[in-house]
Amino acid sequence: MSDIPAAVRHARRGVRLAEIDPRSTPGFTGDKAAGEALLAERAEHLAELQERLHASASAGDGRSVLLLLQGMDTAGKGGLVRHVVGAVDPQGVRITSFKRPTPAERRHDFLWRIERALPQPGQIGVFDRSHYEDVLIHRVRGLSKPEVIEQRYGRIVDFERQLADQGVHLVKVMPHISYGEQGARLLERLDRPDKHWKYNPGDVDERTMWAEYQQAYTIAIDRTARVAAPWHVVPADRKWFARLAVQELLIEALEAIDPQWPVADYDVDAERERLVALGGIPEEALAASPALAAPVVAKGAKRAKAKDAKSKSKAAPKSKSTAKSTSKTESKAKAAPKSKAKPKGKGKR
Repeated sequence: MSDIPAAVRHARRGVRLAEIDPRSTPGFTGDKAAGEALLAERAEHLAELQERLHASASAGDGRSVLLLLQGMDTAGKGGLVRHVVGAVDPQGVRITSFKRPTPAERRHDFLWRIERALPQPGQIGVFDRSHYEDVLIHRVRGLSKPEVIEQRYGRIVDFERQLADQGVHLVKVMPHISYGEQGARLLERLDRPDKHWKYNPGDVDERTMWAEYQQAYTIAIDRTARVAAPWHVVPADRKWFARLAVQELLIEALEAIDPQWPVADYDVDAERERLVALGGIPEEALAASPALAAPVVAKGAKRAKAKDAKSKSKAAPKSKSTAKSTSKTESKAKAAPKSKAKPKGKGKR
């Protein structure tokens, strides 16, 4: 366990990004090796919690988790999805990457495409960027009027409150990267042919407005941080720490939900007895079953063994001596003369 979630959480106004060191590891005192070891160790626990959440939906549990990742270019959002969310069963995950709105999306309210991508009950939803684009880029680029952006902050707060009321546990994360680290990662994308596909010339244009974006993020977090939907500013210059922090945040959210395995709607003992009675189950599987000590199972296992033994007996080939004896007996039976029956009524007088 670690104290990372509490150390990166901001539930009230007053956050100052400039005061948060992107290379720090708040709530964790170990080094990279210890962090990576803990990430691997906790992955199994995260996977079990996610499976329980997915299974609980089949019994009518309507709760879900939404991981919202909103950060600067090269902040490591893709790596967080791959290394953290990638450790769970993909059947229970829904990932949505929000790019520039399409013409069809522009014809609707800015929350329209967000609502259509919300996780279903039992799912972990992941937003790579989100509705916050409409108060970040729009503020920096002047794509919307200031009064419209101010209204959107309030609408976002109301929207996220509604999500909480609907059973969606929202985990808002800003991977916080430094100006220098972003430059190094962009350079790496240009130096490595296998990363050219990740590079976008527009990334450098956005980089020229770094200070404006930092201010826009500070304002957005300040205006929308609430107890029911807090922000988590995760230092992201050290990729291993950012991954560990997001994993801990997901585990915390799932443990708060505490999803339970659905109770069987059939008679488990009766079904086990039917299965065992059919036979064909390897001895090691029978021996490993913790329920074999139960009378109903023992009885079924006994019948199954008897059935298997009977089947083997029927299928077994006859030995040569048995075959010869049978053959001689059949021959004698054929050669023996039939005795004549005495006529009725012709006895001595």
